[in-house]
Amino acid sequence: MVGLSAIGCGAEEDMESVSSYVVSENALTANALTANALTANALTANALTANALTANALTANALTANALKDPLARELLKYVVSCALDEDDTITVKIDGVKYKFPGSLGLAEEWGERDGKCDMDCQRWVTACVLSRVDVEGIERMISIRGDNKALKLTAHEKKDYPVREATYFGNLFVDGKPRYLCLSPGQQSDQRVCGSSMSNCPMTVVGDCDDACQGEGPHGDFRKCSNVGKAGRGETFAESITVFLPK
Repeated sequence: MVGLSAIGCGAEEDMESVSSYVVSENALTANALTANALTANALTANALTANALTANALTANALTANALKDPLARELLKYVVSCALDEDDTITVKIDGVKYKFPGSLGLAEEWGERDGKCDMDCQRWVTACVLSRVDVEGIERMISIRGDNKALKLTAHEKKDYPVREATYFGNLFVDGKPRYLCLSPGQQSDQRVCGSSMSNCPMTVVGDCDDACQGEGPHGDFRKCSNVGKAGRGETFAESITVFLPK
């Protein structure tokens, strides 16, 4: 018996609270990204994206319900919900008698949380870019600014001033077979220590090179857009759904 059920408000464990639409905490571990049971196979990923991102839908499906018994799967779901749903939405579930609360925050794919909602390709890619941008190799909570061509990513003058250091751009799709995940480095950057650690060769994502080469251009706030999975703009597979991270000074 899975031992997972949908419940209402008043959960005992709050999985995350994020400060604003764009500035957010990131502490998703590489293990949770690469080894979790929630999207480890196509069947589970399809079961997740083909249904609404709600407590009832999660618990009614045996595949996702069983996957959420894994702490790494719950860690990933925490960031999936935070990226997809807005701050007015929260998913609360009970797993083996323990209540977990997964708050929304950024609202990149609000339609997924509606009744009969689904997560199409655009949704999958936006949520993936957001989740990838919030990986931290040491699992340390750090404040970052995430920017991209999505109406949910509103940038304030205060945030732009306080987060001036462009780090990298993230894109991919965690919900399809193979879970492709990519990053390109901001021009002038030689590494991405927050996400990859001291060695780029051990990065949990494929590093495709410099964003100037991999992407077709920049947005008004320095975010790179239409990035290629082979590191050459216009070649390979292009991802319009990309997120660029800026760090504080």
